[in-house]
Amino acid sequence: MTGRITRLLAAAALLLGGAGCANVPSGGQVVTGESAERAERVDDPYVRLIPVKPRPEWGPAQIVSGFLAASASFDDNHKVARLYLGKQNSWDPGLRPSVTVLASRITDPQIVKATDDQATVRITGEEVGTISSDGQYTASPKALDATFQLAKNQQGVWRITSLPGGEKAGLLLTQDDVERAMRTVNLFFYAPDRHTLVPNGIFLPVVNRQTLPTQLVHALLTGPTSWLKGAVQTAFPEGTRLKRRVQVSNEVATVDLTKEARTGNLDRMSAQLSWTMRQLSEIKRWQLRIDGEPVTPSGMDSTQPVHAWEVNSPDGRTPHDEAHQNAYVVGPSGFIGTLEEDRAQPVVTGPAGSLSRPAVAPDYQEVAGLSADEAQLLVAAPVTGTPATRVVLTAKEGARFTAPSWSRDGTLWVVESKEDESWLWVRRRGEEPVRAAHWGLGGRQVLEFRVARDGVRAAVIAHVDGRPQVQIGRIAHAPDGSLDVGSFLPVSSELQDAVDIAWRDYNTLAVLGRANRDSQTLPFLMPISGSAITSLGVGSLGEPQTIAAAPGAPILIGTRSSGKDQVCRQRSPSNSYSPWICPTPAKDPSYPR
Repeated sequence: MTGRITRLLAAAALLLGGAGCANVPSGGQVVTGESAERAERVDDPYVRLIPVKPRPEWGPAQIVSGFLAASASFDDNHKVARLYLGKQNSWDPGLRPSVTVLASRITDPQIVKATDDQATVRITGEEVGTISSDGQYTASPKALDATFQLAKNQQGVWRITSLPGGEKAGLLLTQDDVERAMRTVNLFFYAPDRHTLVPNGIFLPVVNRQTLPTQLVHALLTGPTSWLKGAVQTAFPEGTRLKRRVQVSNEVATVDLTKEARTGNLDRMSAQLSWTMRQLSEIKRWQLRIDGEPVTPSGMDSTQPVHAWEVNSPDGRTPHDEAHQNAYVVGPSGFIGTLEEDRAQPVVTGPAGSLSRPAVAPDYQEVAGLSADEAQLLVAAPVTGTPATRVVLTAKEGARFTAPSWSRDGTLWVVESKEDESWLWVRRRGEEPVRAAHWGLGGRQVLEFRVARDGVRAAVIAHVDGRPQVQIGRIAHAPDGSLDVGSFLPVSSELQDAVDIAWRDYNTLAVLGRANRDSQTLPFLMPISGSAITSLGVGSLGEPQTIAAAPGAPILIGTRSSGKDQVCRQRSPSNSYSPWICPTPAKDPSYPR
């Protein structure tokens, strides 16, 4: 909607305390919320639209424009938007409606058919994605062509009698509407180990700042989105609801759950609530009540700090764990070593030292890697001295393996791939590798596969339409122990020709690739919410080939320059714009889990 009609209908907007930009992705699905470097603060201001009621003199096109503008206001459950409808239309999008997200520019409504008392109005534009009623965003780029049926009522004024999609239709909102009225937030659920939390990002409509804590907790109690359902668990017993809205006073929130919560595990429920509510800056501590009575986990005060329960972090071990900070590299003579003060100190020698793309198991008992031609997956143990090495898998003719990836339970993951075909192999400790029962990228070439530290999400680089693309999928465990690894969707349309990926933290990927206007491969931070990527540092990096990252640790790049392998890091790792230096003659850096 543009020009005069826009100015007429957007009659008033107030700047209120609200939540951080939703930042609708242009190329993928929202999986979690904010990134470490470009935080999408849930507390940033938002612009509230004051919807305009229909005017008696408006014709069919103006009525459709007014309805679309009023639909972008979430006040009073779209009370004003419903004034544009005929009395027989029972459209009710609900408090958390489904949304068709349109490009920021759509055509002015056009009357394509009209009589004295009936009209058909058409709008066209570009659909970029959808947001389901549970808040899940999915990219779906395609053309939009929608028609509205209108008629004059008994008072002789035009009203909409039929919507595109019927009475169960959701909202048609532009990207600008979504970024103004909705926010990405994280809900936290449990991985199958019932200990590690997994973030589930959703789009949440923001009506006003006072109701946001209640909205957030209600969304958590509702459960995971369709994308993660079946892959995660919740500690809240079935039927658990809020007994009353969340009260916040002097930075202390009170969460009162219904009596069903009495059978739930108090610690596990508290961890989910703490991690979810810590996104709101006005909440520093909180108290849990069940059916009106205060309850306190053992070892806690009557009010819990929202930054408690770090033991359940999606990133697992904290960056303060010194061993977790140690990176492994392949030294100049082929040994595998730790990176200490920019020097590679040998740890693994002998035949095992010739492994490429080495990855050390979380318990430091094994190291996995590839043969020089990437046609064999090898494992050596232990990770010291001259360990015994054995071939675990040999690829089919014309296929290669991705770099091996460990999950924190000691499971080894690798993808065997060739043009337009791939297989995911999984090896649990002490067992032989098996193919995943359900693998969502079986018809694509996969260049890289990296399991998140929560063990539930996986990042890949897959060939899509002839180009490498970063995607995120989820890992679901069936009761019989089989795996369903799928639902892969693109993360960002800003990056082309991705080369390598690593999980920086539970919100962010470190990626080697080219931005849309770049002529060379560079390092970037990519929020998996799909929001804007961040370029890392300056300086010449030669030909970057591999990237390594871990929470709180420096990002490392394995590059080749003037025929020599080098491992590069930023001079000041805490500064995203710090220049890169390449002091270590080595290659293939990696961090253990």
